[in-house]
Amino acid sequence: MDENRRPIKTRSAGWARHITDILVKRDLSPNQISVASIAFALVGIVALNIDNGIAGSILCAIGIQLRLLCNLFDGMVAIEGGKKSDIGSLYNEFPDRIADSLLIVGLGYAIGYSDLGWFAALAAALTAYVRVFGGSIGLKQSFMGPMAKQHRMAVMTVALLLNAVEASVYATHYVLLIALVIIAAGSAATCVTRTLAISRQLKGNPHVDQ
Repeated sequence: MDENRRPIKTRSAGWARHITDILVKRDLSPNQISVASIAFALVGIVALNIDNGIAGSILCAIGIQLRLLCNLFDGMVAIEGGKKSDIGSLYNEFPDRIADSLLIVGLGYAIGYSDLGWFAALAAALTAYVRVFGGSIGLKQSFMGPMAKQHRMAVMTVALLLNAVEASVYATHYVLLIALVIIAAGSAATCVTRTLAISRQLKGNPHVDQ
């Protein structure tokens, strides 16, 4: 397995392999699946901004999970399905950053904290930048947290489900604000941990170009 591929245990699950086979047989390309992740993220966050109560929260949570499934299956169709393309690396990264930013910035707008949403999205994007930078100088890419993509989306999904209850009972959205703060602070911390990991690799590998 490519050492610069995000480790996901679900890839070995029977249902995941079965769906991958279906997608391959339907002649869907990994790049199409990657772009679909943006659409699911957009639909979910638009729903939340239209209704930040029960319906919008549930629809956004579903959108997040569909986005993550796209992120799973684009790689599986490419690698396990043998449909890797020359521009696959581009589609593997760019739609991910767009979907992430849509969801996080949109979360900020949905609860009236747009500035915090933009900061959290910037910090989240920087976690990927630091990871890819390590790979660009010949090091193994680090997917460590504490707030990697799967952690960000897990925090947001749980918060949305809790918000459905909070909004219906108290008409407030404190759990979403807390989630946004966690994503912002955790992403900033992840930038630090990944940068330190790069530093350790460089010190242990004097042959890397500097």
